Amino acid sequence: MRAPVIMVHGAFCGGWTFDAFRAPFEAAGHRVLTPDLIGHDGATAVSGVSMSDYARQIAGLIKACETPPILIGHSMGGLVAQMAAARVAAKGGAVEKLILLAPSAPWGVSGATLEEAVSAVSLYSFGPYWLQAIAPDYGVVRRYSVDRLPRAERKAIFARMTSESGRALWETLNWWLDPFMTTSVRSPGCPVLAIAGGQDVIHPPATVRQTAARLGGRVEVFEEMSHWLPGEPGWESVAQCCLDFIGAQGRAAA
Repeated sequence: MRAPVIMVHGAFCGGWTFDAFRAPFEAAGHRVLTPDLIGHDGATAVSGVSMSDYARQIAGLIKACETPPILIGHSMGGLVAQMAAARVAAKGGAVEKLILLAPSAPWGVSGATLEEAVSAVSLYSFGPYWLQAIAPDYGVVRRYSVDRLPRAERKAIFARMTSESGRALWETLNWWLDPFMTTSVRSPGCPVLAIAGGQDVIHPPATVRQTAARLGGRVEVFEEMSHWLPGEPGWESVAQCCLDFIGAQGRAAA
């Protein structure tokens, strides 16, 4: 039986992020789970939710699997995946493989671009935003996330987005101010692949490489792609790269 696959979406999104991306994995015989993180299903509140809460939620799904699953996370969901895998490993559990798509960096990994620095301070315009639920901004989404998609597709994705926890954003973007080191991670004890888009300015290859190095993983860069790796043009090649990594046995980190 193929290992189950858990796909973790990023900020402002939902399990729908992987509506197309999941298909090649299911065709290959994997059962795919695409949960909505806490507060992203329209039924629960998101304000005050911590990255630790997200990680705990995904760790619970991992533990409920009959066999160690493959964990795939996109953007902020990539950081949630890192935290969940480390949490499970620390308690004697296991993830078979961890795949990170344009992941947010963990505690201690500094950004490599001006855009990353700007994003870390921009939300302060909302005041104490860590106490709030932050609504998505179309200008930001269009410029940094779905920039390679046609306008109609950009609008359709934005229409499905929901508010994000300001606390989770603060813990992710301003980790150096967090005395609790919420997003600190340790090695998950499994093979790790990180994938970056060469045109991604919010989580660029240089930062993704630092994240992969922290976890002892390897990196693949799709030079023509940007941030929306699960759905922008070329996503099929990203999915195949993931499947190749899943199918590889005993491959050393590089």
